[in-house]
Amino acid sequence: MFEVHNLSCRRGGRLVFRTLSFGLGAGGFLLVNGANGSGKSSLLRALAGLAPCDGVMSWHGTNVTQDWMAQRERSLYIGHLDAVKTTLTVREHLDYWQALRGTAKPDQPSTLEAFALTRLADRAGRSLSAGQKRRLSLTRLVLHDAPLWLLDEPTTALDRDGQALLFDRIANHRAKGGMVIAASHDEMPIKDAQILTMPGGAR
Repeated sequence: MFEVHNLSCRRGGRLVFRTLSFGLGAGGFLLVNGANGSGKSSLLRALAGLAPCDGVMSWHGTNVTQDWMAQRERSLYIGHLDAVKTTLTVREHLDYWQALRGTAKPDQPSTLEAFALTRLADRAGRSLSAGQKRRLSLTRLVLHDAPLWLLDEPTTALDRDGQALLFDRIANHRAKGGMVIAASHDEMPIKDAQILTMPGGAR
């Protein structure tokens, strides 16, 4: 169980959101929506332990703030900007991300196939389309075994086939007891999703 109580966040001296509370159990999916500037990205970064916040977060009853490193290990955060380097090939990105996370060397053929990138394996990041870059970023869902996925606008630039691959991956993760929190302006075909609508936003 991942629980959040009275979470508040400031950015640049501005109160982005305050007193947010929710809980998510094994296999749960939380869809975060709201206007631009309402704090969706800030919320995800806070949940990943990457941004300061006030309030209480607990993982299976243990206060997350007592061990931020453990929270970062159990979370996989994929932001709305693709972390694709222009000079690295698709294949080299997998090795790079694996080294950063310190996990076992990936089975590259199956990882590439997960998001239909096999034929692009030796292509440099600079030559990828926006949708291909997004698919490459999403391969981290296959590379890293984290129970909590934090996805910021995960469907951005994906075509219908790319979205189908993403939703299939999400379904498999949830079937194994994994949790997903996703911020999106797009509709996501998750029938049993919990909905969190962020108050406020840009005026």
